[in-house]
Amino acid sequence: MRNTVLAAVILFLAGTIIAATAHKVGDAALGTIPYDRFEKNEVCAQCHTDIARQYAQSLMSQSFTHQWDEAEYFELAVPHAEKLAKVAGVKAGCNGCHAPLAFLAGDIPPKRPEAGTRANEGVSCDVCHSITGFEGEVPFNFNYIIEPGETKQGVRTGTESPHHTIAANPFLASAEFCGTCHNEKDPWGMWVKATQLEWKESPQGKAGITCQQCHMPAAPGNSAPDAGGQDHPDVRQHLFHGAHWPDMLNGAVQVGIVGASDTVHPGKAVRFLATVMNIKAGHMIPSGSAEERVVWLDVNAVDSNGRVYHLKVNPKGFKGEELTISSPGTLAYQDIGDIKGLEGFAGLERDGDVPAGDRIFRLPYLDEQGRMTVAQWNTASFGPDYRLAPLKATNETFTWKLPRNIATGPVTVTATVWYSRVVSSVARYMGLPEEEYVPVKMGESSFRLMVTAG
Repeated sequence: MRNTVLAAVILFLAGTIIAATAHKVGDAALGTIPYDRFEKNEVCAQCHTDIARQYAQSLMSQSFTHQWDEAEYFELAVPHAEKLAKVAGVKAGCNGCHAPLAFLAGDIPPKRPEAGTRANEGVSCDVCHSITGFEGEVPFNFNYIIEPGETKQGVRTGTESPHHTIAANPFLASAEFCGTCHNEKDPWGMWVKATQLEWKESPQGKAGITCQQCHMPAAPGNSAPDAGGQDHPDVRQHLFHGAHWPDMLNGAVQVGIVGASDTVHPGKAVRFLATVMNIKAGHMIPSGSAEERVVWLDVNAVDSNGRVYHLKVNPKGFKGEELTISSPGTLAYQDIGDIKGLEGFAGLERDGDVPAGDRIFRLPYLDEQGRMTVAQWNTASFGPDYRLAPLKATNETFTWKLPRNIATGPVTVTATVWYSRVVSSVARYMGLPEEEYVPVKMGESSFRLMVTAG
């Protein structure tokens, strides 16, 4: 009898310990871990000086304070969550990735960045280095398992720190680690972010080239040079370079253009073939918050007198193609008016400053009424996925009937692929700085044609 009672007590205590140490994830983790359980970034920077400086210039450190993220959350997501029950969860849920310290502490909504709360730390050092894994079969919607404390998660064995213990955890080197925030399913069950899922199906994913190998490249160095750290040949650089770094965008897409002939007479038509290829990214271009990104192909001809002629893409005829060809004057994003309670809000220019007739490589996000939206949480369906897949090429044709009075001599036809981080019409409406929507060149190629007298 005594042994039975003792066994029961042991089982009870074991169950209590398990229950006490069970880690809630995703939405259930809201308010479960106070701010003070996490080290501040400046504490980490005392030893990890170079890495901390790299991290500080990245969007990981600015995930809450970045101007577009702030405007989208406070001016669109929060009002919408308070108005529509279907999307009520985004009021807290956005912070699961953009301000995880605030989410875990239950500080919802966090005060705006000017208040200087710990929400401003964004995806902090201690957040990433406290994640031990994820729950379920697919990483998404901040379903990371997080265990803050004296032990920090890393990827290297045989190293020591004077400030904390180190647990070698291969999960931190996996694409699934990134997928806990870079995959997102919205209230309608739509994959509004699927970067890790795209990677998984890519040639890079199948070859085992992970997110970290591009966005955290390894280099010889010392991760803690001011604290007696060891030199290593493969220290991960905490750059996290992505869409906000022109050097990452330049050359990510290649384009080549050729003409059907080398000579043409005034008044005659000539056809051009432009081949566009996602040569570098192991995911779709654009990826992530694809609803707000704009990638487009612009083709222009310049004659021997310097006159510029803009060429429009030849339609292919697939369903929904009109959403992938720029049409100035076409309005979208009317749900901004619904969210803000603006009577008679007609919408904003769907394609911003993209020239008429240019091909846009996009995945249109559509609300319940079939209107394009930049509020990703309000996505009920998608239009055609006409983005650039990893290591795959897309051909676009352009037919140009030369004016009869065009100057004879050489004509240079140039194809350029441009990238804008936010649709310019939306960016201006939301008061964003120009750097958020100014076009960045991704790739360019030219073809020379001779115009000869007929």
